[in-house]
Amino acid sequence: MLLLFKNCNLLDIKGGEIQPNSDVLIENSEIKEVKSGPITIKNSDVIVYNLQGKTVMPGLCDAHVHITAIGLDLNKSLKLPPSYITAHSLKIGEEMLRRGFTTVRDAGGADWGLAMAIKEGVFQCPRLLYCGHALSQTGGHGDLRFRGEDFIENRYPSIGSLGRICDGVTEVRKAVRDELRKGATHIKIMVSGGIVSPTDDIHNIQFSIEEIKAAVEEAENANTYVMAHAYTAASIKRALHCGVRSIEHGNLIDEETLDLLIEKNAFLVPTLATYETLYIKDGGFQFPKALIEKAGDLREKSLISLEKAYKKGAKIAFGTDLLGPFHKYQLIEFRLRREIMPPIDIIRSATINCAELFNLQGKIGVIEPGAYADLLVIDGNPLENIEVLMPEKNKIKAILKEGKFIINEL
Repeated sequence: MLLLFKNCNLLDIKGGEIQPNSDVLIENSEIKEVKSGPITIKNSDVIVYNLQGKTVMPGLCDAHVHITAIGLDLNKSLKLPPSYITAHSLKIGEEMLRRGFTTVRDAGGADWGLAMAIKEGVFQCPRLLYCGHALSQTGGHGDLRFRGEDFIENRYPSIGSLGRICDGVTEVRKAVRDELRKGATHIKIMVSGGIVSPTDDIHNIQFSIEEIKAAVEEAENANTYVMAHAYTAASIKRALHCGVRSIEHGNLIDEETLDLLIEKNAFLVPTLATYETLYIKDGGFQFPKALIEKAGDLREKSLISLEKAYKKGAKIAFGTDLLGPFHKYQLIEFRLRREIMPPIDIIRSATINCAELFNLQGKIGVIEPGAYADLLVIDGNPLENIEVLMPEKNKIKAILKEGKFIINEL
């Protein structure tokens, strides 16, 4: 099938500018031709849309989602049937796609079954990259047992579990190999404490250097990489020295560690939205007071670390890390980053930067021949006002994933 968008304002992500009076030709799932000026097609089967100056830009990416986190109580999810979690997860994915996110990277919980159902078109969801279960040491950020629970943690958890426990180099290697066997596109490890884990402190350093190196080696042997949950400068520095490619959160990073991140050509994935939602009351849902107290000043520190990273020229990718009822606030990440970054660089963080991080350069995040036809059509210019991406503005008139309309108000 051929689809032609005529007379559009094309958002050139790399150049950071609008190219007026452009045409985009789509053939099946990919972009076939992009031209400043008219594209002439003799094929009578082509479907033509005259966009009359509407903006066409690439679909968005989110580098840190938990599509299977259907509620705020992750411990409770361990006890829910996989079928129940799957049904809700696919609904969460559908809503992400309808917000304009055509590719997402899951940071713990999603599996091969979800990814394949989406790839096969059974459900309309974003392209799903997944780590399977994040790796955690006993008592680490992926260990959701409370202090009084003595049961033996399931070493082969279901879709309801964010992580899996492994201790020592041998167990770490086996866990990485097992997640890769199950189709993981990347590996995630927890190298510092976190908010939702009940028995660790945010400032804890988790996993030994040897364990982290083992995870990185096994991932690289499979031609992929490791992402690491990390808050503190000390934990981030260890992860970077061990070869981790992607630092998640990074709220307490310092100048020296940022220099190391840049030297190692690694990525920072701030997740401002998740801290913002700690304070949002919505339909009776709210994070427990204990978790809000545990988060402390991470909300303020997230903006400070983003500003430091941006000023130094670090590679920054777009991520949100939302749970349960707060998935719908995914787009507020744009508003929060706007305090630090201009619109073009926020958009780059959600397009070409993610494409590089995911090793999908030339396939997502750009509008050029050979890329997937993941496109947004917007009645407005996001470089002038990034608010046009917000759903309440009703400015997104079409969303396409691989050449198929998800939303079409043209």
